[in-house]
Amino acid sequence: MLASGHPVPEDYSERINTLTVAAYGSELKITPGMKEALEEITLPVCVASSSYPSKLKLGLETVGLYERFAPNIISGTSVARGKPEPDVFLFAAGWMRTSPMKCLVVEDSVAGVRSAVRAGMRVFGYTGGSHCGPEQGDRLREAGASVVFHDMRELPELLHTAA
Repeated sequence: MLASGHPVPEDYSERINTLTVAAYGSELKITPGMKEALEEITLPVCVASSSYPSKLKLGLETVGLYERFAPNIISGTSVARGKPEPDVFLFAAGWMRTSPMKCLVVEDSVAGVRSAVRAGMRVFGYTGGSHCGPEQGDRLREAGASVVFHDMRELPELLHTAA
């Protein structure tokens, strides 16, 4: 039921998916500095996201990062409970065959930071996304991020100093 009191149209999900695919193709852009940062990072990496597998794959393909992360791409649909529960990050650690205590998570959401902290992982908060307002850094710190940064080009050095 919509807020207007009208029933949700039967083709609602299909229309939203079509609009999402169109928007990804025309509007989704890679985070500035992301490719350069990933080129410098030699540690094993994965993506652990709340997105559905098809949306996650489409997004990574659109920005040219699918091959960099595949097959280490974990969708929240693989676990029982989503963020802020720790399930997706614990699953990702198992997938990567490493202890959660040896994992470092880069997150831009409060729920994601809380999820990673609850999984026993160290968290860097990222505030460079266009959706991040001026208070996002403080929110991420309050949620448990040990480091907050704004420019993805900073990540390799932050990882180096965190080791």
